[in-house]
Amino acid sequence: MKPLNQSMLKTSLAATAISLAGSLFPASVLAFDYPKPGNFALGAQQWADNCSRCHNIRPANELRDDQWITTMFHMRVRAGLTGQEMRNILTFLQKSNDNAGAAQLVKTSATPATGGSSLSGKEIYAGTCVACHSADGKGAFPGVPDFTRKDGRLSKADDVLFRHVMGGFQSPGSPMAMPPRGGNANLTDRDIRNVIQYLHEEFGS
Repeated sequence: MKPLNQSMLKTSLAATAISLAGSLFPASVLAFDYPKPGNFALGAQQWADNCSRCHNIRPANELRDDQWITTMFHMRVRAGLTGQEMRNILTFLQKSNDNAGAAQLVKTSATPATGGSSLSGKEIYAGTCVACHSADGKGAFPGVPDFTRKDGRLSKADDVLFRHVMGGFQSPGSPMAMPPRGGNANLTDRDIRNVIQYLHEEFGS
């Protein structure tokens, strides 16, 4: 049998330590260093600004949520991210990783307001949507739909678009799914209809 090299030995020892810790301490104790949730929309923009130029928007499901935590701690140092930027990007990746989980998060983490919105569709787009869909509507990442195409996403019926935004949707060819309500649990039904109307007005479809 070949002797373990130093790297393999360190990995083996680390795995053993984690396994022992898991058997000795409850999960609540071991979670003390888990990052707090960040801002999804900011995370999407910060991924585009800091990560996508090298990683070409690697699919979020390439790693599990816990593996993204380890990766982001590493990339915080390599990319010179602040702690908040790291948490935002991590939240973006984790919510994009599991659309069903994101739907549950939206249901349980915040109750959307039921009254009318004071924000216009343009303001909602700028605050929630622009990070992934870009200011020109052509998409900030590969696979994000181009709203300016006449035969594109906006050619669908408004009720279909509403269901996609409300429940989350993954475009064919896109490595990441849009979480329910665009990752913003505070958007009301009226907000979503306002932003759909804005898309038609702004991008001419």
